[in-house]
Amino acid sequence: MQGAGKALHELLLSAQRQGCLTAGVYESAKVLNVDPDNVTFCVLAADEEDEGDIALQIHFTLIQAFCCENDIDIVRVGDVQRLAAIVGAGEEAGAPGDLHCILISNPNEDAWKDPALEKLSLFCEESRSVNDWVPSITLPE
Repeated sequence: MQGAGKALHELLLSAQRQGCLTAGVYESAKVLNVDPDNVTFCVLAADEEDEGDIALQIHFTLIQAFCCENDIDIVRVGDVQRLAAIVGAGEEAGAPGDLHCILISNPNEDAWKDPALEKLSLFCEESRSVNDWVPSITLPE
């Protein structure tokens, strides 16, 4: 599990550097609607207080279903603040960003070969083999 957290941390930083990271529930839904074949990975993040947000949970359910239907690997993270520290939420336009959903897309036509992405894809595949369709990952400190 810790190896998956480290891999996710590396993947987020790498995707951000390459400009292929989409943050926000609505922004992610737009990308999934327009170009789902280009999305390679999805992260859903919610703190404990978000668990009672019915609208957010409905969005998560729809995004999860879409990702499963389109063979997009998906994980959950339980620490939005830690995620914000990694991707630097709020740097764009000076406003705090919505980090409840983050998509990683291919930066170009060629398949993006990132070791962290490959490690996470294997982690998701292993989780699905034991019927854990949306595994939870703990990000390293």
